[in-house]
Amino acid sequence: MTGQTEKVALVTGAARGIGLAAAKRFLAEGWCVALLDIDGETLMRAHAAVAQPRTTLALHCDVADADGVTKAVAAIEKRFGRLDALVNNAGTATFKPLLETTPAEWERVLAVNLTGPFLTVQAAASLMARSGGGSVVNITSISGLRASTLRVAYGTSKAALSHLTKQQAAELASLNIRVNAVAPGPVDTAMAKAVHSAAIRADYQDAIPLNRYGLEEEIADAIFFLCSERASYITGQTLAVDGGFDAAGIGLKTLRGG
Repeated sequence: MTGQTEKVALVTGAARGIGLAAAKRFLAEGWCVALLDIDGETLMRAHAAVAQPRTTLALHCDVADADGVTKAVAAIEKRFGRLDALVNNAGTATFKPLLETTPAEWERVLAVNLTGPFLTVQAAASLMARSGGGSVVNITSISGLRASTLRVAYGTSKAALSHLTKQQAAELASLNIRVNAVAPGPVDTAMAKAVHSAAIRADYQDAIPLNRYGLEEEIADAIFFLCSERASYITGQTLAVDGGFDAAGIGLKTLRGG
């Protein structure tokens, strides 16, 4: 067990992308971090690459599995003795037209993206409260704030997660647990690089006032801020970290003279 004064964060979906960037951000600030992911092989590679065995713990778990989540939180308590922050980053998506999305695909996306954060907060709240409270950050999406094609399950799950954030904030305030959400816009992750064609990237950049994709580290900075004492009076909020994408209407490219 590490020193009881060291703060501890649990980051789900931590094997890659935004989750791994968030884990590294906490570690850089001297926190201990439990990295949880369903992809065990990638998780172990990420854990080894971080190379901080004293202050990290790798947990192979599906966030939609209630028993697995309960065991993961128990492992955190055994190893670190406390929990100060929970980042619900684990997510999945099926990008298909509404009329082609199967019930099984719909159910799985909601199970991971919505039920997962419900289960993790239920499992973690009592441990967090015992060390004086803490912060939860749910990773939603700009797709939960504005509709788009091919995102009926994903967008709906993220919109629901924004409301779950408010419910959790209202109910857990008495335990000194703050709950907020970060809604990323297009982010330059490995997945985005693999699936976004040059045309798609150009379309996004034309629609974003800052005219670029976000960086994983920029999302991680927002997550860490909401988990820090600097955000001590912020709860129940969704912070869009999207380069102004949600704020803007049509015609940006024309107005820029491009």
